[in-house]
Amino acid sequence: MTTYVIEADGGSRGNPGPAGYGAVVKDASDGQVLAEAAEAIGVTTNNVAEYRGLIAGLRATLDVAGEGAQVAVRMDSKLVIEQMAGRWKIKNEGLRPLAAEAGSLVRRLRVTEWTWIPRERNKHADRLANEAMDAAAQGLTWTAGGSSKETAASAPPEGRVRGAAAATGPAAPSVPRQTDLLDAGELSAPTASVATAQQTAQRTGERTGTGWAPPTRVATSLLLLRHGETELSVQRRFSGLGDAELTANGLAQASAAAARLAREPYRLDVIVTSPLTRARQTADAVAQQTGLDVEVCDDLREADFGAWEGHTFTEVQRRWPDELAAWLSDPAVAPPGGESFAEASRRVQAAREHLAERYEGRTVLAVSHVTPIKLLLQDALTAPLQALYRMHLDLACLSLIEYYADGPAVVKTFNDTAHLR
Repeated sequence: MTTYVIEADGGSRGNPGPAGYGAVVKDASDGQVLAEAAEAIGVTTNNVAEYRGLIAGLRATLDVAGEGAQVAVRMDSKLVIEQMAGRWKIKNEGLRPLAAEAGSLVRRLRVTEWTWIPRERNKHADRLANEAMDAAAQGLTWTAGGSSKETAASAPPEGRVRGAAAATGPAAPSVPRQTDLLDAGELSAPTASVATAQQTAQRTGERTGTGWAPPTRVATSLLLLRHGETELSVQRRFSGLGDAELTANGLAQASAAAARLAREPYRLDVIVTSPLTRARQTADAVAQQTGLDVEVCDDLREADFGAWEGHTFTEVQRRWPDELAAWLSDPAVAPPGGESFAEASRRVQAAREHLAERYEGRTVLAVSHVTPIKLLLQDALTAPLQALYRMHLDLACLSLIEYYADGPAVVKTFNDTAHLR
């Protein structure tokens, strides 16, 4: 009979990024909280943080109940649960030592189940992890009860039981995980360029500002245009490096976006595009109406979906269920023979740095794909990579990011499709 329940979680704000874990031990009969553990663990990945949360929960159970206690382990990390249950192989060498450490603790207990639970049912551990990360961001160390104290050499070690009562206080924002990858909604917002306004002010001598910051700061406006429709997008198939062309409707979408961008208040200075045909056709439509040349940027290409290219989500789910589950739970996992979101992020951010430096203070139109555009928006918002699963982008939509000379970025528009109506 199960006597105790461990609920554990970990998260990373950036993957890798500032990370932390949380774990709670409960009485299986009535749900009473017997122990909590949480800690910020520096910069690392989600999976490492999740394993550290499991280890802390196992240690806390040993502290509370001793050797041989019967315990059920529940986490919303499919990867950790399946690996510890022996159903998935551990392919990441960096996780092997953590799995071994957790295994040594498991052998001192009697684990009756390894169960994946939805994130909604793991709120307690998730909150503890976020409390620990929030405290660390302020130079503090998490303590039980939702409070924090100044970091000191006497800070409790990893996995130590911090208290025997449920933590109180408002829950910190959760790190988002996964959702339906298929885009279905629609959103519209006005898209205006700070860079254009700055250039107008320079010509007229007018000083403008909102009161939030000195008007002398220079913004580089990056307009992000997703390509128009292709046959693969109509059929809702994975479309990565496969070089599909625009449909007749896709060409019409590109033309509508071009007509909008050729009018005020848009004064494009530069057009850059992914090398893939569907993006180049979209960029060419804008170039024809603005008279600008098109520069090709290879790093703005779509992510490589490897063996999944051209397949529907359902087909992938049937043929590669384990690989798909891992890909959905960790942005560092790539499709078979493909590219992970983490890998794509590195080249996309390199492209962003190049464009912001080369075209400082100007308005740049970048024609690209779902993944690169989402990665640019995620980075501008300083959100974790898992935020990609929470974004929706329509075909031929516009988004706008303003980059300032002193560092900050501001997302002004997201998924604007007013030109398609």
